[in-house]
Amino acid sequence: MKYVVHEKMFAIGDDYWIEDEDGRRAFYVDGKVLRVRETLELQDPDGAVVAVIHRKLVSVRDAMTIERGGDVLVTVRKKRLALLHDVYRAELASGEELEIRGDLIGKEFDIEYDGERLARISRRWFSVRDAYAVDIERPDADAAMLIAVAVCVDRLVTKE
Repeated sequence: MKYVVHEKMFAIGDDYWIEDEDGRRAFYVDGKVLRVRETLELQDPDGAVVAVIHRKLVSVRDAMTIERGGDVLVTVRKKRLALLHDVYRAELASGEELEIRGDLIGKEFDIEYDGERLARISRRWFSVRDAYAVDIERPDADAAMLIAVAVCVDRLVTKE
């Protein structure tokens, strides 16, 4: 399933819709304005929160967390000792790790688990520069979590 992330870079609170490949609204990213730390809520079309994204307040290396039901599900940060290019990692609460590699600035990268690609993030399908696709390649993958990881990587790379 392919999802299209339409960023509204100048919207108050960074709110925007994520649509599925048929143009239906699949998720809403709600940026919380009056918070001490950067907070984004990923909601389903009915407004139910499926993930909460936070930028960590105090961290040696910049990181973002994804929570579900009040529990940390994933922590996303730049991988140490990546030799030739930037590699990010998403550490799951279970201790497993996803690798995010590719052209992070140009939004052409993959999210992999144990060498298998779970999702491909790409801007190449669009002429508009404020959109990119998240193509979930495994039908059993957690789409909301992978989209949240892509949003975190986008935020962290933009901040750098």
